[in-house]
Amino acid sequence: MESEEIRIDVYDKRNRVTTSLYAIRLSDSVFRMAENDIINCRLTFGTEFKTKINNDGQYEVVKILKESSFTTRRFFLTSQFTQTEYMLLGDEIAKRGGFWQVNLGSMAIINLPKDCDIDIDKIFKTFNFNPTEITD
Repeated sequence: MESEEIRIDVYDKRNRVTTSLYAIRLSDSVFRMAENDIINCRLTFGTEFKTKINNDGQYEVVKILKESSFTTRRFFLTSQFTQTEYMLLGDEIAKRGGFWQVNLGSMAIINLPKDCDIDIDKIFKTFNFNPTEITD
């Protein structure tokens, strides 16, 4: 089966919520995340997981097959900087092989390769930016 990026509905039994997200289909029941789920913090960019279809026709995660090789951090953005300024940081992350995603207009999720030389904390300190970090 050829890998393709599709939008799927994933039901999280623990939180009893369904999230619509992009993933790369690896087989009929296996996917790799193409973005970050904002509800299930285990489903981050690059994570591979096995699913089953539930009675409502939604995918349910049965097992995480491969953890993401990226370091993932989440922050609440503020109006301290413009969207263009935040995009400069996002562009730099992408240039270095990472992934940057903003949800709900103010939640940034940053995925950096483990060997990436970007020090997000140092960048934030340089610009006197102290965003609230979202932890699991």
